[in-house]
Amino acid sequence: MAINKNHEFEELNGVKCGIVEKDVSPERMQFIKRLLEHNKYTVVVVPSPAPKAAPAPKPIEGAEALPPAPIPPAPETFTVGVTDYTFNTINAIFGRLLKTPEGYVVTQAYWYQKENSGKDEVPYYER
Repeated sequence: MAINKNHEFEELNGVKCGIVEKDVSPERMQFIKRLLEHNKYTVVVVPSPAPKAAPAPKPIEGAEALPPAPIPPAPETFTVGVTDYTFNTINAIFGRLLKTPEGYVVTQAYWYQKENSGKDEVPYYER
């Protein structure tokens, strides 16, 4: 059970893990995995479960039965976790605990892939 939404943990592939992100795309999963492995974390990735389908509406009496609409395939997403179940993404970013492969501190913009570099010589409030 999580302390709060920012500190979730669960069992992934039989290993208790701190959840980094859920329902991420394959590209995002690769980015997070490379970054965390560079920072010496053991990363566990599992496919996210497919979303639950909504129950079909009941037909109205006397109306023609329509064939069911085709259900589009669920996008392939992943749940990313680390074996250090005390890991907290917010603490790691704002505590300046993560480094980029280039040796810079991981900023929030870098984590969310809004910037290509973790250079943070200019404070965010001056940008």
